[in-house]
Amino acid sequence: MEGKTTLRDVDERAESPELRLKYVARFEKLLRRPQAQEVLEILHRYGRDCLPIPRRTERHYWSVSCLPSTPGKALARVNANWMELFALYADGEGIRAKFLVHLSDFTRDHSAGQGQVDESFLERCVTTPEDVGCFFPRGADIFGIKVRGFRSIGKFLRMRRVLRAIRAFNLTHMNRGRNAYQASHCYSLADHMLARRGSTLSGPDTISSCDGSREQR
Repeated sequence: MEGKTTLRDVDERAESPELRLKYVARFEKLLRRPQAQEVLEILHRYGRDCLPIPRRTERHYWSVSCLPSTPGKALARVNANWMELFALYADGEGIRAKFLVHLSDFTRDHSAGQGQVDESFLERCVTTPEDVGCFFPRGADIFGIKVRGFRSIGKFLRMRRVLRAIRAFNLTHMNRGRNAYQASHCYSLADHMLARRGSTLSGPDTISSCDGSREQR
C-alpha cells in the first residue's frame, strides 16, 4: 500500500486474441484523437502505480475499456468487480480524469462524513485549485474526485497519500470477486498500462508527499 515493496507478478500475460482483435478499431480511433498521447501516458502511470500485480490480475480482476459506449463518452475507463475505478475524458484538446476512492481517505478525521472532506489537501494535489472538484456517488464510503488537465492529473498521481488511497480502493473491489467487465477489456490499451518502461514501484525514484515535498519511495 505504501509502495515500499513489489508483489511478485508474472512475466507473460494471459491473452485472448479474439478479444484483442475486437477492440483494435476503437483503439485506432482513439489514437486519432488529439488527447491520445496524454491518455496513454496517464494510463501507463495508473497501471504501473495503482493496480496490484497488474499482469497477473489483468482482465480477470480489472479491465480497461477503450471509448466505452456507456453514458459519459469516456476515452478510457478502468473497472474492477462491478465498480468503475478510474476514467479519462476529453476536455477540449486536453483531458480530465475521474477517480473513485474511499471517502474516509480524504476527510480530515478519517470518517465517512461528507462535511469533513479535506478540501485544502485536494487543492494542494493539483497545479491550480480550479483543477480539482469532488462529488458523492451512491454507496457507503465512496468519494469521487475530478481532476482537469494533464499536468494536474500527473501531479495528483504522484502524491503519496493519494496513491495509497487509490490502491486501497482498487484492492477493496478486486478482492470482491472476478471482474464483471472482462468482455470489454482492450488489450491494446492494456499494453500501454503494463509496458515495462521508466520507473516502477520498487525503483529509487521519488514521489511527492501530501505537503508537496520530495521523498524517497
